[in-house]
Amino acid sequence: MLTDTLKTELEACAHTLADAARLTILPYFRSVGLEADNKDAAGFDPVTEADRAAERAMRAVLAELRPEDGILGEEYGTTEGRSGLTWVLDPIDGTRAFLSGTPTWGVLIAVMNDSGPLMGLVDQPFIGERFFGGFEAAWVDGPTGRQELSTRGPRPLDQAILFTTFPEVGSDEERAAFHDLAGQVKLTRYGLDCYAYALVAAGQIDLVVEAGLAAYDIQGPMAVIQAAGGIVTDWTGGPVHMGGRVVAAANPEIHAAALAILSKA
Repeated sequence: MLTDTLKTELEACAHTLADAARLTILPYFRSVGLEADNKDAAGFDPVTEADRAAERAMRAVLAELRPEDGILGEEYGTTEGRSGLTWVLDPIDGTRAFLSGTPTWGVLIAVMNDSGPLMGLVDQPFIGERFFGGFEAAWVDGPTGRQELSTRGPRPLDQAILFTTFPEVGSDEERAAFHDLAGQVKLTRYGLDCYAYALVAAGQIDLVVEAGLAAYDIQGPMAVIQAAGGIVTDWTGGPVHMGGRVVAAANPEIHAAALAILSKA
């Protein structure tokens, strides 16, 4: 059971982390000559110095403010803690978008215990939008000020808006299941990475479906969506905070409709 004081401290720490990442990343964005290393010899999984520097900056903040907590980061792995809490960090989710100059990448931050994320945020530094969810609050702060977040209400599947990052989605079976679902919705769009999850929380779209995610890809967005009234599970309705096949839904009805198709994969 977290005390109100601890909740306040954790939320403040999350914003300090996001602020540090913003300051570190923005000088690299749309800079001339930004280079990327490839982490996937069989494909293309880019990482830049902006990714690494942002995670180092966030780890430095945690070393000062929360030294007893663990860390799970995309670029520098796991640091064991002693408090029972772990910070889950993705310094730039959507590095391909970052390299392309499109402002749909984001900084993902969550704090979790054994059962999953307690709080999380999605930060888009260039636009200046921050989506927060946790401790009975869900809001976005950006160019138009702060607004509460609330997911969309129920609607038939043929009126739903669906997002994913890659048309290929995953394995042949996963791709087939996704495209079965895509064939039944009103609109399918591609390529927004973490920003699509923020749009679920903001009540703009109904579904995000992906496969092959890691814990650091999903925990921040998951916390925001759940706090805004949505549901995030795997394709069978089970826990997904440690990654895998993800369906993020605006409400129980659209979630059930999506699972009826995706669970066949």
